[in-house]
Amino acid sequence: MQFRLGSVVYDFTSRTHIMGILNLTPDSFSDGGRFATPKQAVEIALRMVDEGADIIDVGGESTRPGSEPVPLEEEIRRVLPVIEELSDKTLVPISIDTYKAEVADKALEAGACIVNDISGLSFDPLMPSVIARHGATAVIMHMRGTPKTMQQAPEYDDVVRQVIHFLDGQCDKARSAGIRQMMVDPGLGFGKTLQHNIALMQNLSDFHELGYPVLVGPSRKSFLGSILDLPVDERLEGTAAAVALCIRNGASVVRVHDVKEMKRVALVADALKS
Repeated sequence: MQFRLGSVVYDFTSRTHIMGILNLTPDSFSDGGRFATPKQAVEIALRMVDEGADIIDVGGESTRPGSEPVPLEEEIRRVLPVIEELSDKTLVPISIDTYKAEVADKALEAGACIVNDISGLSFDPLMPSVIARHGATAVIMHMRGTPKTMQQAPEYDDVVRQVIHFLDGQCDKARSAGIRQMMVDPGLGFGKTLQHNIALMQNLSDFHELGYPVLVGPSRKSFLGSILDLPVDERLEGTAAAVALCIRNGASVVRVHDVKEMKRVALVADALKS
């Protein structure tokens, strides 16, 4: 399955692709406040490209459990200078991590070519038309509730089938709006318990029935902390194990903080499954 992302064509059936996380927020759960200036952020992004990142995912609002929304103007202020400069310095596709159509619109004008929407196009009714107008790719993710409420006793009768059902409906919505390229993301950690996350990873191959590349983001998440009983900065090995399992079960893209290490994991996992 080939996608054109900006000026680059990717074959998502040939190998696992690495999406590097660039959080431009003071309060992200893992690396909040890491970048004081756009220049520093761009330098880190280019380092991730050198380490093997195939996509850079730029976000200006924390969506950790319990987080509060960021004003539109502030989110734009955080992401736009970085996307503008980064798009001038690399051909690696840039993704904007937002659920706000206006942020997506400005980011796509600035050089992004992917919109990574944690709401799966359900929060902002203008989002599908913005993505379609720019000819951009949509990452459609499942989330229960909002970042502020999503971890308040999440329940499912069958988490795998219910998440697939949601994503299927949102993909239909995207196609109806004119979006031609999509990826689907089961939303690990977004309104799921430890057992829900495990079930989704174990059954990731079921998501292939949707007909789109599967993106998954286990990196450093709290369910790994629950298993390991370790803080967020000591979850590298847990992330590696989760990434390897997801690749074995059919992930096309893994969204990670530790690009160099997870690139190596992906190379081995791809070799072992082939």
